[in-house]
Amino acid sequence: MNNRLWMLMLFGQTLLVPAAHSETAGYPFQVDESSAVPLSFKAEPLRVLSLKASMLKVRSHVALVFDEQTQRPLYNKHGQTVVPIASITKLMTAMVVLDAHLPMDVKVSVADDNLNKIKRARSRLRVGMTLTRGEMLRLALMASENRAALALARSYPEGTPALVAAMNAKARALGMENTRFFEPTGLDSDNVSTAEDLVKMVTAAGRYTLIHQYTTTASLSVDNLNGRTMRFGNTNPLVRNASWDIGLSKTGFINEAGQCLVMQATINHRPVIIVLLDSWGKRTRVGDANRIRQWMERAPIRYVVPHGAVRLAGDFH
Repeated sequence: MNNRLWMLMLFGQTLLVPAAHSETAGYPFQVDESSAVPLSFKAEPLRVLSLKASMLKVRSHVALVFDEQTQRPLYNKHGQTVVPIASITKLMTAMVVLDAHLPMDVKVSVADDNLNKIKRARSRLRVGMTLTRGEMLRLALMASENRAALALARSYPEGTPALVAAMNAKARALGMENTRFFEPTGLDSDNVSTAEDLVKMVTAAGRYTLIHQYTTTASLSVDNLNGRTMRFGNTNPLVRNASWDIGLSKTGFINEAGQCLVMQATINHRPVIIVLLDSWGKRTRVGDANRIRQWMERAPIRYVVPHGAVRLAGDFH
């Protein structure tokens, strides 16, 4: 019998064989209750990528590609390894600040701090500069400005210790069991996590409109102490690439953590979360992200009929 026909003859009766199971269900049917057979099938067949992990070669020590539709990893390399996460920390800082519902138009000043001196971290923000909390938040996320994150922490109710406590409490609430925060910037190498935990953090951060907006902003101009305009750019060059569909982005770097990158993006019609940690070389994390995209775009596609549908003779040749 032609293998495209999904009808079987048994004792003179026609039996309709249901399609293969899929994780997606709930498609609308118009049902003739006398026969309980769907008369019109409105759903498109599901596109499933046939991915082979062995075909993907990433250079980052830790890498995870997580499919948001199936809630399963497409690729996992050392995803449970606990490592420093550098400025990826700032995503949690931003969530806790936003959870407090603080006014974004309030002025916040840059103060002198020892942390930047100890780590010799660079910052274009000068002591005494005053910006709105919203501008500080945007600079912390987009340009990974450490002094902006520190200013946000100081302006948090009861100060930096309270903010760090809230960061750790939120991590526990999100089920991030292997994550610890000691300060809000990521300059401290004791701020650690795993790629699997960071998927949970990126998923949560993606629900905040301002985090989506600020992490994907290409640049921002602000006035410095002398009234001159300072232009800040996004630390992830991929947000300026029109061929990428990015919903959230954050980079990080300290010597102990290497180059880091997390992104929420849509590739080949699939929403995914990409976590790249402990990359060496300024271009490796971006190169790995592009290799992941090419891997997904080149993958063969097969079609699966949604669960509960009836595939009739001649459908989906």
